[in-house]
Amino acid sequence: MGRLHLIPDPVRLEESRAIADRYHACFEYNDFYVPDLLDDSDALRERVRRYLSLDRDRSADTLHGAFFDVTVHSEDPLIRGVSERRVYQSMNIAKRLGVRGVVFHTGTIPTFFSSAYEENWLRANRAFWLTVCERYPKIEVLMENMFDSRPDLLSALARELRQVPNFGVCLDYSHAGIFGKDPPAWVRSLAPYIRHLHINDHDGKADLHEAVGGGVTDWSLFDRTIREEKINPSVLIETKSLEKWERSAQYMQKSGWFPFAGNGGTPPC
Repeated sequence: MGRLHLIPDPVRLEESRAIADRYHACFEYNDFYVPDLLDDSDALRERVRRYLSLDRDRSADTLHGAFFDVTVHSEDPLIRGVSERRVYQSMNIAKRLGVRGVVFHTGTIPTFFSSAYEENWLRANRAFWLTVCERYPKIEVLMENMFDSRPDLLSALARELRQVPNFGVCLDYSHAGIFGKDPPAWVRSLAPYIRHLHINDHDGKADLHEAVGGGVTDWSLFDRTIREEKINPSVLIETKSLEKWERSAQYMQKSGWFPFAGNGGTPPC
């Protein structure tokens, strides 16, 4: 893997494709988690049609699935049912687009340190995501840390589903830095299961999605940790604009930081 991803701007699709082509990058579609779009069948159909109209290979692309209030481990059957519906909407859109995988959030309450809560979270998520993976064997489910303060639960889930070929972890390095405080420790804990990375920069307090190099992240340490763990996941530079994405890519390429080659070359395809 080790391949770059960018978020296409639906208003600037041709520009998005041109930048992706320049860096041999894939797309990660970042509009299909919005409830208003998911509930408007005409708008949803048109958005999918526009992406399909681009003359490009989508087989290595990813998609961010629904995450607003999605709680598949809820003990309330009504909340659980709506959450499951949103997940299946995301998976069906991914199938229509022909992408490689879908990113979902853990949905944990990070400060709720209750053994009963954690046991239920693990049991419910294991059962649900196993079912999803079995129903969509050609699409990867990539579980992302969000407000999680430690990697234990995500690591436990990944370990229990390690035999499922299309389940893995999407490590958000900034989330690990802001909410988990020690991102290299997250890499080391989750290394056997990491298939995808989200990176950007921040001020240590808020998830700003700034350009790489525009915040407090130690990118030299990031690069060293990834290479020491000998993992080679795909990487979404998750910024708020195409300009910030390209600035990030240029900064990382010049430094030779992962996923770019040590000599500042392009990442492997």
